[in-house]
Amino acid sequence: MLEPVLPDKTFFSMGEVSRILQVKPYILRYWEKEMGLIRPARRESGQRKFTRSDVLLISRVKDLLYEKGLTIAGARRQLLEERRDRNSPESKRQKTEQVRQSDLVKQIYRELKDIAQCLKD
Repeated sequence: MLEPVLPDKTFFSMGEVSRILQVKPYILRYWEKEMGLIRPARRESGQRKFTRSDVLLISRVKDLLYEKGLTIAGARRQLLEERRDRNSPESKRQKTEQVRQSDLVKQIYRELKDIAQCLKD
């Protein structure tokens, strides 16, 4: 699944999400109602305001329904399973290890830059 290219914004209107994901607004409202996982904030006027993570979640829903052929219930189960896997202790350990490795790579890079600078002098 390719992630949609999103403008550099914090919030998106229903129309913007509809255009970006090429899904009619009534379909977005239906998914919001039926899945219970899509919960955009509301403006004082009642208009929905979607965050970047909302748009990515909706993109994932679209992929599961249209590309994978799942039902609404099947897509909901899949998303809940993915959420549970992301929050598992094993997943958290992997994320911690990735952060540690990333920090190590950054440290090595800084040291190599220092060595290169010393060699230039």
